[in-house]
Amino acid sequence: MFYQLNSLDYVLAVCSVVSMFPRAGCLSRAAWSGCRRMGNSTSSFTGASSSTACEQYVNEVVSQNCVVIFSKTTCPYCKMAKNVFNEIGATYKVVELDEHNEGRRLQEALAQMTGARTVPRVFINGSCIGGGSDTEQLHQQGKLVPLIKQCTPCCAATSSEGSGSGQFAK
Repeated sequence: MFYQLNSLDYVLAVCSVVSMFPRAGCLSRAAWSGCRRMGNSTSSFTGASSSTACEQYVNEVVSQNCVVIFSKTTCPYCKMAKNVFNEIGATYKVVELDEHNEGRRLQEALAQMTGARTVPRVFINGSCIGGGSDTEQLHQQGKLVPLIKQCTPCCAATSSEGSGSGQFAK
């Protein structure tokens, strides 16, 4: 029996197959971070409007802040990521999923958007760089600060929850 796939089904099938490679050891961790570029994507998912609203919220927060950490207050890897940014004096926006009314749905949206459900999910200049260990590794390799310095001027907005301006504390 043959099934005819529409273009979205085809893309999702290909992404599913490709996402299996790193687990099977076919691609190096550097070649596959489990994250995808954020910001300009349009969602074609059919599902609850709350899922779409959560994806829109994630896209909005990520596009308006240079550094964003989707976190949970009790997670040691989340604390690790925050400590790295504190150590280098970078400003960042934190969304604590365990304190957010839609935290569970936001985490599911992040899983759909980045390919990983774990926290933290760290974004710099619209791109997911991974989690706490990935952030630490980029810092140790001297690659984190240059990524932050590349942030676009649109990310200079501040809020009461913190800012993601990509600037360094003075």
